[in-house]
Amino acid sequence: MKNLLTDIAGVSVGHADDAVIASGVTAILFERPAVASIDVRGGGPGTREDALLAPHNVVEAIDAITLSGGSALGLDAAGGVQAWLAERGRGFRIR
Repeated sequence: MKNLLTDIAGVSVGHADDAVIASGVTAILFERPAVASIDVRGGGPGTREDALLAPHNVVEAIDAITLSGGSALGLDAAGGVQAWLAERGRGFRIR
């Protein structure tokens, strides 16, 4: 045990960055859907679909969390994680 997120059974973490454009992304993947919540703080957060984690909304569990750099490219990185999950039949199913 190194007190890392990857010490948790069923959790995988991947990271990529580009120093030239000063952006990066970390994907935290769960082997099985996990219960999650969020608390957004700060003066200028950029978030995507965080409202779905509110207790009164439809989503009861998640398959991944994406943390990214503060740019349009960083926010769009969530689309890559979403596509990866969809290719494997995972993620929130919509019609």
